[in-house]
Amino acid sequence: MRQILARRSVIATVALGLALATAPAVAEAAPTPNTNKAVKVDLTVQGPSGLLFKGKIKTKGHDVTTATGGTHKCDGTNGGANPSKVPTPTAALDDAAHKKGFTWDGTWYSSFDDFSVDTIKNVSGGGSAYWSISVNGTPTPVGGCQFKLDAGDQVAFTWTSF
Repeated sequence: MRQILARRSVIATVALGLALATAPAVAEAAPTPNTNKAVKVDLTVQGPSGLLFKGKIKTKGHDVTTATGGTHKCDGTNGGANPSKVPTPTAALDDAAHKKGFTWDGTWYSSFDDFSVDTIKNVSGGGSAYWSISVNGTPTPVGGCQFKLDAGDQVAFTWTSF
């Protein structure tokens, strides 16, 4: 009788061990951080004749609509630049325009998956000038819908002639 109980115990232990060893692993999902959390940035718009706008703007990546370019995402995922939505310079410009009552316009380039900022407060780039974008004093290496902003960044759109 003891041998039968011992044998059943061994068989049950082996069976349980095999079941646990062959069961698919269930990993607990790590919480995903909110990469598109609204951040406050300092935005400056410098035109050819002086300062057009300066202020703190709370922004996050979102769809942007312009008269010329239509409605497109502007959330950092453009062109595969970031794996998830993030605040961007062009979204900050768009938020400032809506909150502070000025206009801007931009052409959408599907080949770049981004806007080209053409006009801010009725000041156009045109044939010999353009609106450059910099963050913390450095020109952005990608478009304004692709560059990730962090809280406290200094964002500048500057009318630049060439």
